[in-house]
Amino acid sequence: MSCSGRASWPHTGKAGDLMGYVSPDQIAKAKEMDLLTYLQTFEPDELVKIGPYSYCTRTHDSLKISNGLWHWFSRNTGGKNALEYLMTVKGMAFPDAVELLSGEPAIQATPRPTPKKEQQRILRLPPKNDSTERVEKYLQGRGILPSVIAHCIEKEILYESADYHNAVFVGRDREGVPRYASLRGTWNDFKLEASGSDKHYSFSIAENPNAKTVHIFEAAIDLMSFASLRILWGQDWKQDAMLSLAGVFQTKREKVVPVALEQFLKDHPQIHTLRLHLDNDKVGRGATKGIMEGLADRYQVFDDPPPRGKDVNEYLQLRQQSFQRKEKVERE
Repeated sequence: MSCSGRASWPHTGKAGDLMGYVSPDQIAKAKEMDLLTYLQTFEPDELVKIGPYSYCTRTHDSLKISNGLWHWFSRNTGGKNALEYLMTVKGMAFPDAVELLSGEPAIQATPRPTPKKEQQRILRLPPKNDSTERVEKYLQGRGILPSVIAHCIEKEILYESADYHNAVFVGRDREGVPRYASLRGTWNDFKLEASGSDKHYSFSIAENPNAKTVHIFEAAIDLMSFASLRILWGQDWKQDAMLSLAGVFQTKREKVVPVALEQFLKDHPQIHTLRLHLDNDKVGRGATKGIMEGLADRYQVFDDPPPRGKDVNEYLQLRQQSFQRKEKVERE
């Protein structure tokens, strides 16, 4: 659609009610602001530095900002300026975004109604397969115990997709409504978040409403691996809460708390102890430091990475291999 002369963009509310206009000058001014400048000005807490000249956002760690451009890798979309970001990522109406960035109100044709609350994202879960055989085989191949897998399937936080037979890990809110899902290939390295996923509600197991401790992991498979380890150690694996952060990112900022952890602590106010089981790599160690510095004044926070291996799942597999070798020697 093209425009010429002094034509303006109408701002319409529900059922086409005319609300106001933004002029071409306002639009041009709004387009001048890049995303980095916008976040530094309006949402500084959302900005996370991941390199000398690159950033991501706290809410969407796959959204990268560099060289004046931004790209949201998990959605395969991007843009040049803040205006495109506000409409594509935040879901803001074009006239509202122009008003915000230009700093000039639209010409009002009628009184502005009370602003509506931000709409909840619509999570698009892949269709379920009738069987979970491939997912069970894949996870057992990663060392996870059948009882842990069965529990997750029963609680409907794990299933097998009908299309590509991916493992689907579902995060639910306090009312039990699915709000997040991550997909993992059962025969390749495929990884993806379902469209409409809200990282505030990532994969978790919190069976005990009186749990005072939460164990924290980077991925759902690490969480299930830790549950398996507790069973092998003869411990009650459902006594404490467990939370996956749905991935972490490298940052040079201090006191960075992932949104999934913030939401979980808000929803479970009885928690007072956090045990961090993040990966034994640079990103995992950096994320651990950020969480500890961000929450140490309010919670007991312990850094408890796996003793061996890159992550908890690798440690589980190493333990099982060691046990199998020991059994073989004893039989011989």
